[in-house]
Amino acid sequence: MVNIYDSLKDMLAYTDLKPGAKFILDGEPYVVLDYSFAKKCRQKPTVQTKIRNLITGGVVERSFGQSDNIKEADIENKNVKFLYSNKGEFWFCAPNNPKERFKLSEEIIGDGARFLKGNSIVQVSLFGEKIIDVILPVKVDLKVVEAPPAVKGNTAQGVTKQVKLETGEYVTVPIFINQGDIIRVNTEKGEYVERVSKT
Repeated sequence: MVNIYDSLKDMLAYTDLKPGAKFILDGEPYVVLDYSFAKKCRQKPTVQTKIRNLITGGVVERSFGQSDNIKEADIENKNVKFLYSNKGEFWFCAPNNPKERFKLSEEIIGDGARFLKGNSIVQVSLFGEKIIDVILPVKVDLKVVEAPPAVKGNTAQGVTKQVKLETGEYVTVPIFINQGDIIRVNTEKGEYVERVSKT
């Protein structure tokens, strides 16, 4: 016999659909990006949301009310090790078992692919058995492999230049960063944070 309290604990009220909440809609997982509460005269209150499909990446707007049955998405995160990329395929393995390999497409990894470094540990999100997302640390340390030399005498504040990282990505950095330096990069913004070590 199904316990009614067990079946209810996975359900969300429409007011629970705040940014970051994950739920099931038409059999697929979504995450809430934006939320606003609306109540018009003589009408039942609703919430207006902007939501993203965690499988397709599509973004839609949708309103929910008190009568909607909203099931929380059961999404599991686990650590994996990134190995290498080749022709748009990104290969990973279990952290302690290099033989347990699998590949993911660039569509699933998204912008984070720019900062994936060989042998780094990242997280994947699973919906059932399907990997739907790859989560990089917010900050990663990467080596500068190409950097134009600083112009002698140019010590003005705010002067920047483009450098190439070991992952092949280019970022804008202060003029004092040189080839061989290790810098910290914010993977969400794609921006330089600080120099970790100097050549």
